[in-house]
Amino acid sequence: MSVLTPLLLRALTGPARRLPVPWAQIHSKPPREQLGTMDIAIGLTSCFLCFLLPSGWVLSHPQNYKKRERQ
Repeated sequence: MSVLTPLLLRALTGPARRLPVPWAQIHSKPPREQLGTMDIAIGLTSCFLCFLLPSGWVLSHPQNYKKRERQ
C-alpha cells in the first residue's frame, strides 16, 4: 500500500465527514392500536414464506447444489 493512500482516502471522504447527522426519532409511548390476531398471523406467515421456506428448500436438496466434476 502506498504512502499516499491514507491522504487520498482522507481527501475523498472529507466532505462526507462534515455532513450533519440527524438525530433519531425515538418514541417511548405505547402503540395507538393493538395488533389483532389476523395481523400477527399474516406477519408470521409472510416471514415463514419469505425466509424459512427457501432456506428449507436449499437445505433439503444439497445434491442439486453440489459442483459437478468436469469430464
